[in-house]
Amino acid sequence: MKRNRESSDVPARRQFLKSAGVLAVGTATVAGTACDVKEPAKLDEPAAARRIGFDRSLLDALAATVLPASLGAVEVRAATDRFVRWADGYEPVAEEMHGYGYADVRYLPPDPSPAWRAQLAALDMLSRKTHHVSFASAKPEQRTAVLEVALRGERGDRLPAPLNAQHIALAVLAHWSASPNAWNLAYGARISPLTCRSLDEATRAPLPLAPVDTTTRRTS
Repeated sequence: MKRNRESSDVPARRQFLKSAGVLAVGTATVAGTACDVKEPAKLDEPAAARRIGFDRSLLDALAATVLPASLGAVEVRAATDRFVRWADGYEPVAEEMHGYGYADVRYLPPDPSPAWRAQLAALDMLSRKTHHVSFASAKPEQRTAVLEVALRGERGDRLPAPLNAQHIALAVLAHWSASPNAWNLAYGARISPLTCRSLDEATRAPLPLAPVDTTTRRTS
């Protein structure tokens, strides 16, 4: 009786295994089909291209107002060009150089240029509302009056680092003030710090600055 029961159970087990095998194949086929039609994961969208540049008519008028008159029109234009190249070449949130006294990784601030461009446009709007003329076409005293209103809330005890300037007028002035040309003007001699000089020049007194002709200074 025991052998007969085992013999009768064999076909049943075989049928069960066969059915289970068919189900397994069917499940794998369905799963494989589902994986095949699944859309691939989308990659992160590339970052939008960084906008560069400024309205040069407005920026030139601003620079002519905040930079020293003794520079002359040519140097004011050159200083403005250098500011634009520096601002356009800035890499936001770049890793800083490792300095002494700290081991953690530090990053530069975000791009200040969008706020500076908006402030430049605001100066033009304020000039049109208060003097009924664009900032670029306003007289020097009118531009000065507009800047006094725009900078009313800024501290005036010292210039910030150019990158930390909260207003574009301060950024332009601070960028020039940190340049070798500004040091030369302050000392009245060609000191030119942060530039390379030959050993022969190390013991030589700095040469005096040549006088600057300011009669061609632009006022518009």
